[in-house]
Amino acid sequence: MATFTQFFPFVEAIAEKKHNLGSDQLVVALTNTLPTTANAVLADITEISYTYCSSRNLTTTTSSQTGGVYSLILSDLTLTATGGSIGPFQYVVIYNDTATNNELIGWYDAGSAITVPDTGTVLLDLSQVTGLLSLSTS
Repeated sequence: MATFTQFFPFVEAIAEKKHNLGSDQLVVALTNTLPTTANAVLADITEISYTYCSSRNLTTTTSSQTGGVYSLILSDLTLTATGGSIGPFQYVVIYNDTATNNELIGWYDAGSAITVPDTGTVLLDLSQVTGLLSLSTS
């Protein structure tokens, strides 16, 4: 998958205890409108319709720190279109569905708009090595 871009307000949201990345439900939002780093909550994003989309819930594989570096690793997610197409969308946004205002974490840019046809799938290949994000003491 493409490079992960973090929303700037995410840093403050961590400091203000809006996220428990080890146990909160993280979800994918799809949009065809470029997010900005200043976006803070899901209401700031123009989402596509999910009428024909499978679950967008992400599964946390690992939430841990070693040597002062915290890593969040999520399982890959396959989105399936059932009964109609999904999209178009170009941006895959990760947000915290457990947080009160659905605080945003970051997004991926697919490079061009994608439309998933009925019965089609798209794999969100999230790195199992580097993880979604890393936080360090340095």
